[in-house]
Amino acid sequence: MAEPLPAPDKRFPCPACGADLRFQPGEGRLFCDHCGHTEPLTHARPTGGAISETAFRRGIEDQLPATETEDRHLSHCPNCGADVQFDPAVHATECPFCATPVVADPGLTRRIRPKGVAPFLIPEDQARKAMGDWLGSLWFAPSGLVAYARKGRRLDGVYLPYWTFDADTRSAYTGQRGTIYYTTEQVMVRDGQGRTRSETRQVQHIRWTPVAGRVKRFFDDVLVLASRALPAAHTEAIAPWDLSRLEPYQPEYLAGFRAESYGVSLDEGMDQARALMDRMIERDVRFDIGGDRQQVATIDTDISDVTFKHILLPVWSAAYRFRGQSYRFVVNAQTGKVSGERPWSAVKIIAAALAAALILGATIWIAQNPETARAMLDRLIGR
Repeated sequence: MAEPLPAPDKRFPCPACGADLRFQPGEGRLFCDHCGHTEPLTHARPTGGAISETAFRRGIEDQLPATETEDRHLSHCPNCGADVQFDPAVHATECPFCATPVVADPGLTRRIRPKGVAPFLIPEDQARKAMGDWLGSLWFAPSGLVAYARKGRRLDGVYLPYWTFDADTRSAYTGQRGTIYYTTEQVMVRDGQGRTRSETRQVQHIRWTPVAGRVKRFFDDVLVLASRALPAAHTEAIAPWDLSRLEPYQPEYLAGFRAESYGVSLDEGMDQARALMDRMIERDVRFDIGGDRQQVATIDTDISDVTFKHILLPVWSAAYRFRGQSYRFVVNAQTGKVSGERPWSAVKIIAAALAAALILGATIWIAQNPETARAMLDRLIGR
């Protein structure tokens, strides 16, 4: 009989003082903020071992064994829709993505258990610096925003849910291959004075040839965001992710962090993955057709051996309020890449527009009055 899985809300008391341990980014160990005690983390994957996949059909038909599901305490954000896992001792808190107050649901929700987790590599202080550098690079941001954000609330370490899909595909296609060729032709052209004359030109043509063929591709770890809390533009901007750093899921990696539960179902995730696969298959077809131009008429794809896994990827998240409005940003906790929303300074934009108008006006005036401008310059430099 398989051993029961640890409860997803399990806490890890420090053996030295009893306080809660938390996972220390980049160190691969648990750390006690109270007394400084550390506990090594035992990795579940043998060197070179792969994280197992699950047959897609079993997931869709709800045929997963108990070892691949878990019950979670979740809090649903009424603003952004995030379902975030909290410690059962926490009854009310803020959403880490939009700072909206949320109340914990006392009930349990059944979810597919994560197979893999990419542990946090970048600690909070580095993420905060990355945030400050990013904010400081923004044009037309309000003065004092960087200092305000650095003095604001602490960053939240959150694991975002993703699906990955593997699939073997074979595609038959029909289309046309275009070959460019040129002919020399006499054409009549009109010059600037309205006179016409004959001119020899090379004229481009395309010769189309019907084609048909087959392509095949094995897709490995097609990554689909399973969160509805963050705009896709944010998560795409902080990509890519190093999936080679995935470790088999252990609740110890979540110690001191939050984890969002997936809001995109498995079948919805597969629909998104299939769209990504179809775009790649079309690229393969165009490459296979060759020639100078390609027209794709039909693509008929047979997909087989579809597998999936649910994984968690780490971000530092913050939602901060500035002059009555809420802004949020995320930092890739593997690479430090930042993306987010930003305020604009109307005063700076207007000032820049006025400055540009003055410069343009001065340039036009100088061009129209060169002698006067030269005389004014001579007086300024004391000639």
